[in-house]
Amino acid sequence: MSDETAGTPAGTSGEPAGDAADASAPGPAAGRRVRVVLVDDHRMFRAGVQAEIGRTETTGVDVVGEAGDVDQAVSVIGATRPDVVLLDVHLPGGGGVEVLRRCAPLMAADEPVRFLALSVSDAAEDVIGVIRGGARGYVTKTITGTDLVDAIFRVSENDAVFSPRLAGFVLDAFASTDAPPVDEDLDRLTQREREVLRLIARGYAYKEVAKQLFISVKTVESHVSAVLRKLQLSNRHELTRWATARRLV
Repeated sequence: MSDETAGTPAGTSGEPAGDAADASAPGPAAGRRVRVVLVDDHRMFRAGVQAEIGRTETTGVDVVGEAGDVDQAVSVIGATRPDVVLLDVHLPGGGGVEVLRRCAPLMAADEPVRFLALSVSDAAEDVIGVIRGGARGYVTKTITGTDLVDAIFRVSENDAVFSPRLAGFVLDAFASTDAPPVDEDLDRLTQREREVLRLIARGYAYKEVAKQLFISVKTVESHVSAVLRKLQLSNRHELTRWATARRLV
């Protein structure tokens, strides 16, 4: 369900995002406000996050804009100069890493724009990619509203924030001087196909994958068919073994 009307100031309606809980408690820094831009290619998810954290008087978070792809994100971020950008990893136009690359001058400014990745993916390659690109943290979409508000404030103060276990990926990556091996089979897959692959390999039903990724069941089926074809596998059981052997699950 890609968005076609992003790149505008965020709205104020929508359902809570993911497992996010009530974020009605005061923000971590009483009296201080943090200006935020939401970047995600799913309008429903953006609306949910907006509804969850955008009650400025109680959360201290002021959502000043939103975008649904790379070009829109770069434009809105440049126009609004927020304190923090909530950035999805997988976006039309090159992904979160491309947004970070094009916004590098803003991250180096006297009053820098800081980035917090917010993604359904907990894959090491995604985490490491955006952190190398300049993001200050990475949290998954299962985070509660209260914890997300706390993470936004911490990133605005230049702290590093990670969901449990993700920090280990970063520590391992930066402790090693060796370049990560190239997996030619995995490289054949698109970013969305990799997301579907991981969820299917973890035992998710098609309906559950669709709900997690905000796409239709038919789209999930199409992605699974493409993955099986590209990897020359016959069924989801072989797919699960393939993913487990590469520690993608």
